[in-house]
Amino acid sequence: MQTLGISNSPVESEGRLKSLLWPSVRTSNDVDYLGAQGYWVCTILAVLSFVTLGIIGHPISGAFVFVFYYLGGVGVRERSRYAAAVVLILYVTDALTSPGNPILKILFIALLLANLRATWISSRWKPESVEAMPPPRFGETWGDKFADKLPMWLWPKLRIPYYVFSAGFLLVVAIGLAILTHRRGL
Repeated sequence: MQTLGISNSPVESEGRLKSLLWPSVRTSNDVDYLGAQGYWVCTILAVLSFVTLGIIGHPISGAFVFVFYYLGGVGVRERSRYAAAVVLILYVTDALTSPGNPILKILFIALLLANLRATWISSRWKPESVEAMPPPRFGETWGDKFADKLPMWLWPKLRIPYYVFSAGFLLVVAIGLAILTHRRGL
């Protein structure tokens, strides 16, 4: 299968750390890889946020935040610049207004900023060649099913509801922050 140009593992044109923090797009495999990478970053953030909010006694907020970040990751996987931007905006807002590990927050901000950059680059990348065809998405492992098949199936169905949900969620967060700031007299 490798001689036909299709395989389970795309050929990466740069190292893992460079692709995480300063990705570039040279081939369709890079576009696919960056989308999957962004999906996993958002999914990890969704799970960590849900668990953290559940532990401190806010499971309903945790569920909303989980849906926000997870569906944002689905959008990132499908090259939505809007999804990448709103995920970054909410996380930066949260990082600036809540206590927590500053090193972890800076790391996630850097990853989400790289996600936004990668999504922006890959959503506009359309060279006119046969090599530009996107690689096939496999569903052989659970990771493949979650990162390749599920976003491709979910995003067309939930894109518009996610736009409405995320805009409303950001509005509620902004109003909540304004009320807290007013109460504190800042």
